[in-house]
Amino acid sequence: MSCDIGKGRLEPCKDSVGGLKAVYFMNYAEAPIADVTYDVTNTDVVDKFNSTPSTIPAYKFELKGNSTFEQNITSSREAGTTFVEQVLNLTLKKQDLNTHKEVKLISYGRPKIVVEDNNGSFFAMGIEHGADVTAGTIVTGAAMGDMSGYTLTLTAMEKVPANFMNATTEAQLADAGLNVVVGA
Repeated sequence: MSCDIGKGRLEPCKDSVGGLKAVYFMNYAEAPIADVTYDVTNTDVVDKFNSTPSTIPAYKFELKGNSTFEQNITSSREAGTTFVEQVLNLTLKKQDLNTHKEVKLISYGRPKIVVEDNNGSFFAMGIEHGADVTAGTIVTGAAMGDMSGYTLTLTAMEKVPANFMNATTEAQLADAGLNVVVGA
C-alpha cells in the first residue's frame, strides 16, 4: 500500500529557530503546476519552475518578526480525504504607496508563494491552487508606538503540505527558475 510509513525519526538537535525571513510572490498564471519539476528521488522537493520565458518573476517581500506560516492537516476517515490548509500570516510594517498597490493586487489575485524561514528552508505554498487573501487590515494605530502597516492572512488549500524547494539561498532560487525582484 502506498501510504504505509517508510521511515522513523530520531530526536533532532535543538538548532532550529522560528520565524520567517521573506516571502516571494509569483503570479498564478506565470507558474503553472504542469511546469513544476520535482526531485527525481524525492517528490516532496521542488527542483524547478519551468516557464517561457526562462524565469518566473518572484516579487520579494522582506519580513522581520510577527509573520508565521502554519499548515493544518485535515483527514476524514468517513470521506476518505486528506487536505492541507496552508496559512501565511504577514505583518508588513509602514504604509507607502507602492506597498498599498501591491497589497491590493495580491488581494485580487491568487498568487503562488515561496516562503523562506529563518532556518534557510524554502517552501512552495499554494503550488497547485494558489493562495487567497482571506483576511487583512491596513492599520495606522492609535498611539505613537503602534504599528502603521499591513497585516494579511493568505490561505491555500492543497492536497499535500507545502513542498520544500531545492534551494537554501536566494541565489539558488534562480537555478530553480525564479527571477527574484526586490523592491526599492
